[in-house]
Amino acid sequence: MTARRVVATGTFDILHPGHIYYLAESKKLGDELWVIVARDANVKFKPRPIVPEEQRRAMIAALKPVDHAVLGDPADMFRPIEEIRPDIITLGFNQYFNEEKLKSQLAERNLPAQVARIGRYEGGDLASSRLIVQRIIEARGGDQRSG
Repeated sequence: MTARRVVATGTFDILHPGHIYYLAESKKLGDELWVIVARDANVKFKPRPIVPEEQRRAMIAALKPVDHAVLGDPADMFRPIEEIRPDIITLGFNQYFNEEKLKSQLAERNLPAQVARIGRYEGGDLASSRLIVQRIIEARGGDQRSG
């Protein structure tokens, strides 16, 4: 019997409880959780990451729900999917993917993975890298002594 593979994707710039929730919920859908971490150059719909891509990948790899963490392909976002051959691809509640378009693109490449959307983490307001950065700026501003 082959393991049921799940792929989760994201930038994972500043780790927070929303990321942990997304990965833990993704893991519940299968036996192996593969995480594809976005390359710095491929992040287009939000500010560039603060944490370098290899550090982000290493942090994700160290998390309990994660079995494998890899960097995305610089040119073709489907290349790692073709290599992993997942049964399910999960999307976070705020990821900018049109699910129907994604399913169509997967079918064009003969990738029969299901697509599942994981809901929002409801455990607090600091479950967003953007909000964490905003809170740091508000709390510490230009104070270089804070660290």
